[in-house]
Amino acid sequence: MRGGVALRLALRELRGGLRGFRIFVACLAVGVAAIAAVGSTASAIRAGIEADGQKTLGGDVAIRSLHRDIAAERRDWLAGAGALSRSMRMRAMTRTADRSARSLIELKAVDSAYPLYGELALVPDLPVDAALAAGADGAWGAAVESRLLDRLGVARGARIRIGEADFEIRATIDHEPDRLGDGGLIGLGPKVIVSADAMAATGLIRPGSLVRYFYKLRLAPNADLAAWRARLDRRFPDSAWRVRDRSNASPGTQRFIDGTQVFLTLVGLTALLVGGVGVGNAVANYLAGRMETIATFKCIGASSGTIFGVYLIQILVMAAVGIAIGLVLGAAVPPLAGGIVNAALGVEARFGLHLDVLGLAAAFGLLVALLFSIWPVARACEVPGSALFRAVVAETRAWPRPWAVAATAAIAAILAAVVIGTADNLGVALWFVGGAAAAFALFRAAGWGVERGAARFRRVKGAALRLALANLHRPGAPSAKIVLSLGLGLAVLVATVSIEGNLRNQVENSLPSGAPDFYFVDLQPDQVGAFEEIVRSMPGASALRRVPMLRGRILRIAGKPASEAAIDPGARWLLRGDRGITWSARPAADTRLVAGSWWPADYAGKPLISLSHDAAAGLGLGLGDTLTVDVLGRGITGTVANIREVRWRSLRINFVMVFSPGVLESAPQTQLATLNAPPGSLAGIEAAVTDRFPNVTAIRVGEVLGIARGVLERIAAAVRTAAAVTLLAGILVLAGAAGGGGPRPGGDPGGGEGGGGPPGAGGGAPPQQKRGGGGGAPAAGLRRGGAQGAGRDPGPGARRLLHRIRAARRGDGGDRGARRHARRMGRGDPHDAVRVAVPALDRGRHGGRGGGADARLRLPRHLARAGRQGRAPAAQRVAPWTLDFRPAPTIC
Repeated sequence: MRGGVALRLALRELRGGLRGFRIFVACLAVGVAAIAAVGSTASAIRAGIEADGQKTLGGDVAIRSLHRDIAAERRDWLAGAGALSRSMRMRAMTRTADRSARSLIELKAVDSAYPLYGELALVPDLPVDAALAAGADGAWGAAVESRLLDRLGVARGARIRIGEADFEIRATIDHEPDRLGDGGLIGLGPKVIVSADAMAATGLIRPGSLVRYFYKLRLAPNADLAAWRARLDRRFPDSAWRVRDRSNASPGTQRFIDGTQVFLTLVGLTALLVGGVGVGNAVANYLAGRMETIATFKCIGASSGTIFGVYLIQILVMAAVGIAIGLVLGAAVPPLAGGIVNAALGVEARFGLHLDVLGLAAAFGLLVALLFSIWPVARACEVPGSALFRAVVAETRAWPRPWAVAATAAIAAILAAVVIGTADNLGVALWFVGGAAAAFALFRAAGWGVERGAARFRRVKGAALRLALANLHRPGAPSAKIVLSLGLGLAVLVATVSIEGNLRNQVENSLPSGAPDFYFVDLQPDQVGAFEEIVRSMPGASALRRVPMLRGRILRIAGKPASEAAIDPGARWLLRGDRGITWSARPAADTRLVAGSWWPADYAGKPLISLSHDAAAGLGLGLGDTLTVDVLGRGITGTVANIREVRWRSLRINFVMVFSPGVLESAPQTQLATLNAPPGSLAGIEAAVTDRFPNVTAIRVGEVLGIARGVLERIAAAVRTAAAVTLLAGILVLAGAAGGGGPRPGGDPGGGEGGGGPPGAGGGAPPQQKRGGGGGAPAAGLRRGGAQGAGRDPGPGARRLLHRIRAARRGDGGDRGARRHARRMGRGDPHDAVRVAVPALDRGRHGGRGGGADARLRLPRHLARAGRQGRAPAAQRVAPWTLDFRPAPTIC
């Protein structure tokens, strides 16, 4: 029965609308909308990748092999399972026919079966074969990204040279279906697509060249993909290739989306937690305005549980409104940005109602609302009725009951568990939860310190300073709330500015001192002598460094298969592909060993490995442990002899693994070289080297960093946009805290010199001039309050209501007007206790048998009976004759 009573009373009070809950609703809506929007966008992208997995991957199965093509018998076995398409990808240089301009490109060579799924959209609309076939004059066709035309300063139909072959630009690429599947989200140069038959003419594929071979397979419609992959593993158990299928079409993009979602979700949750302070402030301010109503409930026998239920129901209703608004915004905004997402990622995101994401956002909103609401509601319910009336001038501090404290702690624990359980990165989630808890504790302690400090220095000279300090620690002062709100808001602002500043610093100062200006890749061993002659003859060229390079894939870690080893999540990138490796008899000049020692220069024993410190820590390896690496199909096991510090930010030649001599020298290899040169010599050096050696790829470090700058600038823009949501929540919180700092109904706005007198003193001013002043606080609207210090005037509204109730009893037509007036007074009027208390007290006087107005306005029966039979505590019993609004002593 008590739950029904609480529900009826809560709904009755909610007739007054959202007054006092606007900040509450806005804070929840902003946070929930941010979380829902981020989750909906990420889910839409994932759904698009999964739905178009075959198009994204380019087949049902994709097999990638580095450096070496797949043997003919293996290709035949694959072709027996369905349609097979072969393609190659590598970085290369292209230049105009007159050699006036050149550019680094991402070269892709495809066969006649390409694409197995989707469509390569070209401008103009040409068949792929026609766009890439050889012409009558021997020039092959090419399709290029439009930015290559701008970079070379040419138009469609122009001739370019790649390696040792000439190509005619016949079309530009409008859409490449398997761009993400081939790992082409971010490239170092514009994409150029040519025919696989033309690759032989370019002369680019040489032993050790960094070329990737892709085999895309379209299985029969009824084929069992898992069973086929199992057969593939059994047939070729020791293959060095990498296999993916349509269920995991673009793992790199998935990782990028997952990481972005974690970051932006935590930003949205930060906004929600900052808004939670606004929720708490709004609840506290609302309850401060309902003190007299709560007092009336207490005085007529309402239990703390009933009152708690009344206001918890109101809070849940308002929370549902805020969460609903946030969910609507979070579901509606992502489709509006769908065009930007599709253009940036090259995938058609499938926007829709992702109920799991919306449910998670709603759960976050509900938990935050309860976390910041239960405490103030339970605290208000535990204050005795007499103290509630007296709180007009002297705030009474009360702790809620243990169950409320336990409930608040439990909700906080559940919220933390949900954050940690739904985050892909456990470390980030743990840091977020710990940081949020520490921030709240720190700023709350700072607010408490401000109040206590102001209280200690109350006896200072100067009226203005004394009043200012008194207002910082007066009863009901919002000092702690404002410190908490302002502190969190400024913390978010400082964090945002710091992140953006760091990103800007990365953009503006991303070229470290001593970094090389050139990287030369795919330099063949027989070209080393001529290459060094050209470089040394160029003015300004300096700091030439050259090392041999191979590519290898980690197979076993400390004797265990790499797939079964327990490694740090941050080191999994070491296993996702092939890593660059080299060998050296002596350490480089800038090498700093962390553990172990370098092998002798004339070492000729079993393979030893020098491992970078971060790789060793991530893989869990130490001195003496073994590491097996696949190099061109051969597994080489080495022992970790030393661990060295690698400064990757220097951009100098560095390797995760360096082998001892005598192991890899006979393997097909290329040379990797770096060079420094003044800005005026860069173009000349690049032209001289690439004209002499068309197979060599010259990478300007400055251009690569320019691409990185563009990426970082987009990330910075995303950070600013995300932070704006949190700052909006902070503004709402500050607005709520400032709004809660004003006078409460019946309270002294200043809380200063004249408002702290004892009950009945009145603070030295007539009650008609001061709403409540400093005197004893009787029930709102229950007494006329005309005498000095006897209370306050209930106001003309209460007197009109009483007149209409009496008219209803006399039968002269006041019934309807009384009900209408009572409803009107209930809409946010701080004195609406009259609407509830007068009929209840009247039944206590007349035995519950009143006129028509009584029957419609009465309180629940058990509350009226409690007031009538005097079962309420002695401090809360109501004198029934106070109904007549005559001057009377304090009733509670």
